[in-house]
Amino acid sequence: MFTGLIETIGTVSEYIKHDTSSSGGSGVSITITDCSEILEDVHLGDSISTNGVCLTVTDFDAAKTFFKVGVAPETLRKSNLGSLEQGSKVNLERAVTSDVRLGGHVVQGHVDTIANIVYRKPDGNAITFTFELRDKEFINYIVHKGFIAIDGTSLTVTNVDDTKAQFSIMLISYSQEKVILSKKDVGDTVNIEVDLTGKLIEKQVELNLKSQIEKGDSALNNLIAALVEKKVKELIK
Repeated sequence: MFTGLIETIGTVSEYIKHDTSSSGGSGVSITITDCSEILEDVHLGDSISTNGVCLTVTDFDAAKTFFKVGVAPETLRKSNLGSLEQGSKVNLERAVTSDVRLGGHVVQGHVDTIANIVYRKPDGNAITFTFELRDKEFINYIVHKGFIAIDGTSLTVTNVDDTKAQFSIMLISYSQEKVILSKKDVGDTVNIEVDLTGKLIEKQVELNLKSQIEKGDSALNNLIAALVEKKVKELIK
């Protein structure tokens, strides 16, 4: 689990599409440098959020100047990690520990989809960004003043357009030097993780409705029967 508060920005030093080494797992691997400050307590198997994606550390050097991760095919389908290359900058955050303050929101590191930047404009000392989702259905979980994780950064939604599957955020001055979003422009992509709360509520409502419908004498079925009976009597009258 993560907080969405980026600890540092790292640099991709190597991107291998088919890494046959023991730490590569015969798949895509990424090696990241310029991040020594988050590697002082690193262990093999640790989780590090990389542009919002929870990835597992498979290798690091004794001097702790770099770490390596593998990327699964599902991750490549859901995120934009496949577009990284040598020199790319990435947001990094270690998994939370019991003594970490939850300054952002609960971020799983499980990216739902990507979005394109369709609008960028300075607003005082802040920058307003508007994004359009690739997978439109996820707009259902994005609400005004709700949480959203963009490239792993916890941000607040300032506007939502359900019909266009677009939403906006405001990046304050302090954050502009701390995350990679400020370096991106219209047309660039970002990784999106919607707030888990909306998904959980939807699932519970769906299961409850299904249970109510299947149960003949449930409160929902009784209510529907009463409404139908009422309408039939009105029509007959």
